[in-house]
Amino acid sequence: MDTTLQLSGLQHFLFCRRQWALIHIEKQWHENYYTISGQQLHERAHNEALTELRGNLLITRGLSIFSHTLRITGKCDVVEFRLSENGVPLFGREGRWQPFPVEYKRGEPKANNCDAAQLCAQAICLEEMFCCEIPQGALFYGQDKRRAAVTFTPELRLEVGSALSEMHELIKR
Repeated sequence: MDTTLQLSGLQHFLFCRRQWALIHIEKQWHENYYTISGQQLHERAHNEALTELRGNLLITRGLSIFSHTLRITGKCDVVEFRLSENGVPLFGREGRWQPFPVEYKRGEPKANNCDAAQLCAQAICLEEMFCCEIPQGALFYGQDKRRAAVTFTPELRLEVGSALSEMHELIKR
């Protein structure tokens, strides 16, 4: 059986493997103040009907993504497409557009790479879907209302692939 994993589970897995198992294997999930607060932060970010064009910047929300290679599926909070010679054509739009994923997080930056890895997995999905390279994205933290730039290094990409391989192995059991 070949299972497709939820992309959001990668962040849970790298933050705490037990948390990931409780949520994604044992289906033990209960809403609380923090999850409700996070949902409120994401309401606008997930509004697929809200697409904006600001000069050379096209902002999309709630974009469904997948990767056959990584066997994951999910949604990007926001993908900004910037007009660029190195970009990709978009249906119904003039020019070429470079994707730039932005992931929203309720709290503050964490000590480990779990948020950056989730964002990198989104970039890998977008790369596969659009046949392009995406070198960077950003994490937006609701607590300080600032963006943190993330470069998708070979090491970060390797961490994403290794973690997802481990997750697929654990799901098989």
